[in-house]
Amino acid sequence: MQQDNSSIKTNTHTALYYFVVLAAAIVFYVISCAPGAMWQDGGMYQYRIWHNDIEGRLGLALAHPLYHLVGIAVKQIPFGDFAYRINLISAVSAAIAVANLFLLIRLWLGTNWPAIIGAAIFAVSHTFWQHAVIAEVYTLGGMFLITELLLLLQYFRTEQKKYLYFLAVTNGLAIANHVWASIAMACYVVFIFWLLFKKRIRWSDVAATAGLWLLGALPYEYLIIKAAIQTGDITGTFASAVFGQNWNSAVLNTRITGRMLKENLMFFGLNYPTPNILFFFIGLYYACRVATDRAFTYVLLAVLFLYFVFAARYTVPDRYAFFIPFYCLVPIFFAAGFEYLSKKYNRMYLGYAALIFALIPVCFYAVAPTLAKKAHFNLGTKRTIPYRDDYAYFLMPWQNGNNGPERFAVEALRTAGDNAIIYAEGTTVYPLLY
Repeated sequence: MQQDNSSIKTNTHTALYYFVVLAAAIVFYVISCAPGAMWQDGGMYQYRIWHNDIEGRLGLALAHPLYHLVGIAVKQIPFGDFAYRINLISAVSAAIAVANLFLLIRLWLGTNWPAIIGAAIFAVSHTFWQHAVIAEVYTLGGMFLITELLLLLQYFRTEQKKYLYFLAVTNGLAIANHVWASIAMACYVVFIFWLLFKKRIRWSDVAATAGLWLLGALPYEYLIIKAAIQTGDITGTFASAVFGQNWNSAVLNTRITGRMLKENLMFFGLNYPTPNILFFFIGLYYACRVATDRAFTYVLLAVLFLYFVFAARYTVPDRYAFFIPFYCLVPIFFAAGFEYLSKKYNRMYLGYAALIFALIPVCFYAVAPTLAKKAHFNLGTKRTIPYRDDYAYFLMPWQNGNNGPERFAVEALRTAGDNAIIYAEGTTVYPLLY
């Protein structure tokens, strides 16, 4: 009975910590969220949601139907600015991702300090934070990925098949949000067939997980089936579902240039400009050599590696954003490295130091635009956008003061006058339409 009471007490404390982390993350991202209309993709998503468009015109791989269905539901909320409510989808998704990451690390390593450190490092990482405060699909995808790994860990711990079933549904939903979830899916499929080979599950279990996955991915399957029927072009529909309209060469690229390697290192450094970075490399060693739950660790490493490789050689202008699934897993190994060192040194002092170091990126992002301007650092942007300081826009992840799209649209429409025509490209057109 004492053991049962102890277990209940531990679970209660873990749940309390979880909701504290969730509440803190929600406040953090809501405060730093963009207030309204967005440039480029964010503006396009706001426009599509306003028109109940779950398909778009860029090919099925860029449709993201689940995200737009969520947005259409949020659109029905009868108060607040519409564009701001759509931005908040990313903020809430990101907060859940941070809280779930805390829970994943807490259950994996068994203590709170590594989970707190990992969640803090993750919450303020540049690219994830930047996309948590604008209308985008990426933090919703990150939320699904971390939830999948949490369910997978629970299966390893309990061997209850319900966790495999929940994993299948969650990954199906993730596919309906963004096809990058297929990378993690490939790892899960290999794992499930390994379980089948070891006779830990039966073919009926495989069929059940497949059926539940199909159920979760239903919004995306609907678009694929609809396109195949309307066009009669099965091959073209498949290509659209995998590559979109024009991205097949980028998706299949196998060549990494020296410039890409340099940029990849810069992306990683921008997300973790802190001495805490040492925890990550120590954590990789700890996970490979020391940690329990070896099978779970191997899945983690496989997913981490595949997402890194995919993004590292992906030749699209916003390649930095495609590292977000990789960044979702990196803090797990930060936490593992902290746990390894804390066994040798004083956990409390090390924890306080790590928390302080976790705040360094916030300070760095505040001064990064000024430093980059003085150094004449080339961000790679090809045009000047009115009311947008590219250095601040790209290097400071918070967007709570970003009213540039609205200011631009108001001035452009007033200046053009009656019966005028405005030619706008993809970055600026959506604030005008909004």
